[in-house]
Amino acid sequence: MKWHVIFEPQNLELYATGILTTLGLLFSSLGIGAILALIFALLLTGPWAPLRWIVGAYTYVIRGTPLLIQVYLIYYGLGQLEWIQARWDDVWPWTHFKEPFFCALLAFSLNTAGYTAEMLAGAIRETAAGEIESAQAYGMSRFQVMRHIVLPSALRRTLPAYSNEVVMMLQSTSLASAVPSMLDVTAAASRVYSDYYLPFEAYLAAAVIYLIASFCLIGIFRLAEKRFLAYLAPRTH
Repeated sequence: MKWHVIFEPQNLELYATGILTTLGLLFSSLGIGAILALIFALLLTGPWAPLRWIVGAYTYVIRGTPLLIQVYLIYYGLGQLEWIQARWDDVWPWTHFKEPFFCALLAFSLNTAGYTAEMLAGAIRETAAGEIESAQAYGMSRFQVMRHIVLPSALRRTLPAYSNEVVMMLQSTSLASAVPSMLDVTAAASRVYSDYYLPFEAYLAAAVIYLIASFCLIGIFRLAEKRFLAYLAPRTH
């Protein structure tokens, strides 16, 4: 075992760059995905049937196809279309399709949006009818009921499931290494492996990094659940 290779300055710098890329990709995709998921969840539970069908079809496709295929379709597929290539030098947003980070970010954002939208829509549908009827009895409009009663409750109840989605997205960022020029944690480990022919040390170091990051994320969500879901805990007498 040659663990000292991992701690050489150039390799530590390689892993550090990978960590920054991985975390940047994770939090950026979660932020964009959360906004899209909220919009999609409202459409999935809204009164407009055509929009429900369109968004439902989108989430079905996203959840029914592998994330790696989605990354390939965006980076290699869309980028090879002549219509986009004719515009990606000077027409926004097609100019970004030349950037590996943007393609990976787009794939991860659309993916997590599909999963999160279904979780949030399910929580909205499960809101107690009594809460909605009470709000309506106070004279609240549909928008006010959704904003002040349904969404706050649904967001809280989605936390446990969403924490799993965040951890899964962290691990899924390893697929970004399939995009050329993307130096995430997995790509850093692959580079160390190719330079020193030490697969066990290189990938175990990456596994430890992912494990530590997952532990931190789970801890943050546990604290959030204690804070926002305390009212659901059984009462002790």
